[in-house]
Amino acid sequence: MTTSHTLAAEGLTLGYGDLAVIDSLDLTVPPGEITVIVGANACGKSTLLRSLSRLLTPRAGRVVLDGREVHRTPAKELARTLGVLPQSPVAPEGITVLDLVCRGRHPHQGIFSRWNGRDDAAVAEALEATRTTDLADRAVDELSGGQRQRVWIAMALAQRTDLLLLDEPTTFLDASHQIEILDLLTDLNRTRGTTIVMVLHDLNLAARYADHLIALADGRVHSSGTPTEVLTEDTVRTVFDLDNRIIEDPLTGRPLMLPIGRHHIRTPNH
Repeated sequence: MTTSHTLAAEGLTLGYGDLAVIDSLDLTVPPGEITVIVGANACGKSTLLRSLSRLLTPRAGRVVLDGREVHRTPAKELARTLGVLPQSPVAPEGITVLDLVCRGRHPHQGIFSRWNGRDDAAVAEALEATRTTDLADRAVDELSGGQRQRVWIAMALAQRTDLLLLDEPTTFLDASHQIEILDLLTDLNRTRGTTIVMVLHDLNLAARYADHLIALADGRVHSSGTPTEVLTEDTVRTVFDLDNRIIEDPLTGRPLMLPIGRHHIRTPNH
């Protein structure tokens, strides 16, 4: 099991140029759990994740990891505890899958710490877990979108951090591979105690896999708690402007959202 760490945002205000995206936001990521952030497009989900991972400097407020500001922590030191998979990562031209995944071990290398068997094992395990071992010698820019996404996830897994932040990890993946990756992340959380924070667009996948759900609206936390507490008809209506019905998922007992849309539902006689 990994060591528990506390990641929190305090009075966080974020934006780009003259555009304010997040305003005076407070939240605490429950250690050892899977937290999923949901919300409508342009509500600030990815912006929030970028700041939590030190990729975006706050206009006001701060992000703290175990009481220490992440934006004042050296990048390599932070990367030994906190791993990040951004929304649209870019690989160096011509780099192979193996070389890219090996880069996940970079934070663990230093003057007195060279590549060793532990690094080999971490890379091999990450490739196997994401089913990308057979792609090891391929150039990343020759892969399909789904294959590339699995390779990026492998790099994040090879980093072996206690906290893992992922922005839309199921992007470009078909339904089968989406479930496969989310099951993999759940196993990582359950077996190693890795704290996972991810942005997902699919509300029903979010409800199925989250221990803790955060719904953003207009740059603020609209609601947070268990999926049952957060995924309600009123919340979906307010946050997503979508008429809906919430039922119990027969497989998991979690809430399941059924969108109604703006047209009448046809009956079999129509």
